[in-house]
Amino acid sequence: MAIETRPFDPSAYLDSREAIAAYIDAALEDGDPAFILDTIGVVARALGMSQLARETGLAREALYRSLSDTGNPEFTTVLRVLKALGVRLKAEPARADA
Repeated sequence: MAIETRPFDPSAYLDSREAIAAYIDAALEDGDPAFILDTIGVVARALGMSQLARETGLAREALYRSLSDTGNPEFTTVLRVLKALGVRLKAEPARADA
């Protein structure tokens, strides 16, 4: 008997700024650039690419392209998107000095 599964859609759980920040933070902790970009893309699509385009001043098509699997956005684009998503990057020590 085969087990029937459905694709996991993380956007269904992104219902608050805190959830969005935690999701992006987990991707940043992982450190994989492709995963980080995918995570930002999931959040962007969940909140609406048209609204994000208005808030960032970037074209919707350019956002889709930049945040796609083959995208390679400039860091300024990433920062503009994160700001429009209501999150910010924060630096903290990776390890305690002995």
